[in-house]
Amino acid sequence: MGSKDAVGSKGAEGSMGADARTSGSGALRPSSRADGKAPGASVPSAVAALPALGQGLSTAVRCGPELSSPDGIEAQTCVVTRGAQTWARTYYRNATGEALDVVLSLMGPDDRNVRMTCAVGAEDEPGTCETPREPTRGNPAAYTAVAEFAERGGLGPLLLRSGSNSPVRTGS
Repeated sequence: MGSKDAVGSKGAEGSMGADARTSGSGALRPSSRADGKAPGASVPSAVAALPALGQGLSTAVRCGPELSSPDGIEAQTCVVTRGAQTWARTYYRNATGEALDVVLSLMGPDDRNVRMTCAVGAEDEPGTCETPREPTRGNPAAYTAVAEFAERGGLGPLLLRSGSNSPVRTGS
């Protein structure tokens, strides 16, 4: 990681608060925050997004810490398992003023990997990127996810790397 790759952690537990709520349509929307930041000034919380995943099936979400870069990117990356399917999801906010790409990878047992590239707009709004859902093979805890943010087309340096490596576990 180069000098632009240094990141600070807000901690996984601190990010699991009331940063976002689901609307009636299941879409994430910002909520007011107790820390004085403007509504929507943080990455949507993985726990708050759980109701949008569906009803009736058990859902497990394993997330890494919410990270931020000096360049203005915030992200939290998770492995989501619902029923017999597993996928990766990253929540992000891009305050760099530049459009970026995020490459999201889900790594599973037996060297199984799924990779997705998502366009990240420059408008400083919360967003998500997900890999396609895969049938869960083996133990869901064997899956990890990594999101890498860089300039469009991979032309510039890596700006932020976020992973699902936190022992914090949530579920419904």
